[in-house]
Amino acid sequence: MIARVSELTIQYGKRVAVDRLDLELHTGEIALLLGPNGAGKSTTLSAMAGAVLPSNGSIVVDGEDLATAPRSARAKVGFADQPPALYEFFTVEEHVGFIAEARGAVKGAVDKVLADLSISKIAQRPCRELSFGMRQRVGLAAALVGPVKLVLLDETLNGLDPHAARAARATLRAAADAGGAILMSTHLLGVAERMCDRILVMDKGKLVADKRGDDVKALLSQGPSAVEDFYVSLIADEGPT
Repeated sequence: MIARVSELTIQYGKRVAVDRLDLELHTGEIALLLGPNGAGKSTTLSAMAGAVLPSNGSIVVDGEDLATAPRSARAKVGFADQPPALYEFFTVEEHVGFIAEARGAVKGAVDKVLADLSISKIAQRPCRELSFGMRQRVGLAAALVGPVKLVLLDETLNGLDPHAARAARATLRAAADAGGAILMSTHLLGVAERMCDRILVMDKGKLVADKRGDDVKALLSQGPSAVEDFYVSLIADEGPT
């Protein structure tokens, strides 16, 4: 098991953003996290990355508890939030290299992840000069570089052109197959469903659906709109508030 979330609760004043969430992620999984705006997806991902403190509950990553061993636990987590947090005056290579060094990555790890995501050509470009799509790819590279076990992506596939999306899918699949686990939120179902083997749905801070294995294969076999239809059947459209 890569990660275990137990009774995770995050509350802001009287508002409960995440409500007693239980979740386990296993080696080799690419899990798709769906839900409407305000469902608690981003808050959950941030908490699992150690960026948000829970009000209650526990998060364990590869045997390390985020509360009692935060440094060692967070070193095993790669997180790309939205928008990606980049060191604006670093070059792409410097930014990803800084993250890699902090994680104790092996020599050549930076060159490899830049090549895998087809961004080697912009390695010497300052992050402040990057387009939205390029920033997304650099954020993904930083999340993946080094010996991470758990990769958390918050809408990171947004803004990628078809070639970039294909490279991202292949790189994420390779990371999962190498012994990691991926948990990603997105509204781009067509991109994500091509590689996911688990589908989670959150609503109002709670996990309301969890499909995996053969259930996911059966769902995807129903056609290109199957995941969207499944989601719509679970979540009511409440419109703007």
